[in-house]
This record gives sequence, structure tokens and C-alpha cells, in this order.
Amino acid sequence: MDNTKREVWLRGPVPGIPPLLQPIAHTLLQAREEVNALIVDFPEIFLWVKPSGMASVAFHLQHLTGILDRLFTYARGELLNESQLDYLAAEGREPEHEYGVNMLVERFNKQVDIALDQLSNINEATLTETRGVGRAQIPSTVIGLLTHAAEHTMRHTGQLLVTARLLKN
Repeated sequence: MDNTKREVWLRGPVPGIPPLLQPIAHTLLQAREEVNALIVDFPEIFLWVKPSGMASVAFHLQHLTGILDRLFTYARGELLNESQLDYLAAEGREPEHEYGVNMLVERFNKQVDIALDQLSNINEATLTETRGVGRAQIPSTVIGLLTHAAEHTMRHTGQLLVTARLLKN
């Protein structure tokens, strides 16, 4: 079987990513591939449609980008900045100026690249260190935040795929 047709986790290690962080990198790369494959030629007119009250394709694309940014920020031991809080507040709200499908996908792709870069620079010895989440600084760990980032990304990728397929049909 052609290696590129296998799911990402079956293609071997991602170069430059520490061994304990490989599953996170595999998940993010798999999500990116699935999003990009499905969203090709997605009709712009359906971007903000919420079929049967489900979240829109635009929301999922915004949220995928935002959640990776936020959780990786917490994993670095940082608080969210004003720009990140503004982005969070705007997720799911149709903007005054048009956001095209391609722009939202490009933002997600860039955020995956940023996350992979951060993964490549993490010292595995820090994975069990405590990190605070949110304003309340709820305790988690570096590995907990990174794992949740991957899991949450894949969860919304699945929801996005269902919504997009429904709308395309």
C-alpha cells in the first residue's frame, strides 16, 4: 500500500517530534488532511449555515484554530493575551467582513504548523509539569493540555466533516 494512503499514525514518526509527542503530531496532521480534503470546493454560501441547529462549518474552522492556539499557550505556561480572548469571543459569530472558506482553512493549517513547531521544541522531561488553564488557573499538565488539544481537534474535525457533508448533499 502507498504510504501516503495510510492514516498518518501508520506512516511512521514525524521528523523532529519527540517520541512521547508523536501521537499528538499524528492526530493534528490527520485532522489537517481530513479538513483540507473535505473542504476543497466547499460552497461559500453554506459556510455559516447551521443545519438542524448544529454548529456551522465556519465555527468549526474558527474553533479548530482557536483551541490549538489557546491550549498550546497554556502548555507553555502562559495566559491568553487580549488578541486570543478577542478571537475566542468572536468564534461562531459571523463577522462583518467576509471570511472565506480558504482563509479559514489556511488559518487552521498555519496553526497546525505552529503547534508542530512547538511540539518539536518541548523537552519530554517537562510533560508532567503543572500548567494552569484559564483565568481560574485550573491545574493540568503539559501532556494533559497537549493531549486534550489533539483530542479536541479531532472531535471538532469529525463534527466539521459531518456538517460539511450534510450541507454539500
